[in-house]
Amino acid sequence: MEHIVKIISVTKVTHNVRQFNLEKPDGFHFNPGQATDVSINEAKWKDELRPFTFTCLNNDPYLQFTIKIYTDHSGVTNRLGELKTGDELIIRDVWGAIEYKGPGYFIAGGAGITPFIAILRQLREDGELAGNTLFFSNQTDQDIILENELKAMPGLDIIFTTTKQKDGKNDHRKIDIDFLKTEVKDFNKHFYVCGPDQMVLDVSKALESSGAKPDAVVFEK
Repeated sequence: MEHIVKIISVTKVTHNVRQFNLEKPDGFHFNPGQATDVSINEAKWKDELRPFTFTCLNNDPYLQFTIKIYTDHSGVTNRLGELKTGDELIIRDVWGAIEYKGPGYFIAGGAGITPFIAILRQLREDGELAGNTLFFSNQTDQDIILENELKAMPGLDIIFTTTKQKDGKNDHRKIDIDFLKTEVKDFNKHFYVCGPDQMVLDVSKALESSGAKPDAVVFEK
């Protein structure tokens, strides 16, 4: 089913990430970590579908996407970056992406944090963040999405790592097998992995070779 929804607000999150708050259709429901296919309600773009994860909570009175804007070509996200309050998007049925199964390690690369935002916000709402750790890799400090909000989450342990900025305030290691063997205290916990395809593949292999059970590694398929 398709729903045409108006943009309520557009907020700049980082130099190339925008947060879109949208009208919420009556009865619309999703679980934290789920996504939907989105297009722009304009003749040129309405059939150009892209998957985006909800970053709000299900009980919020609006829907929200947090989207990295690519301006190096005339694609969907470039056009999204030009939209303003009152413009319309088309959303569709939700589908499962990453589902929370219990305390563990969230491993994100860049915009791969987006499926985790609603999950972490829901855990914060429920007072159940304790026992979870976030490893969040970006190129530079300015690329970190919602850094201050994540830092303020009670009970969530975090390591930010910036791999292309060696003079910044954060860790600079790549999230690889050496990083994981150093920082993971318990390979029997759950692991949630999202980021660029090669990163997800490499991290998943590194986790399994380090003793994580294959069915405990959850990644976006």
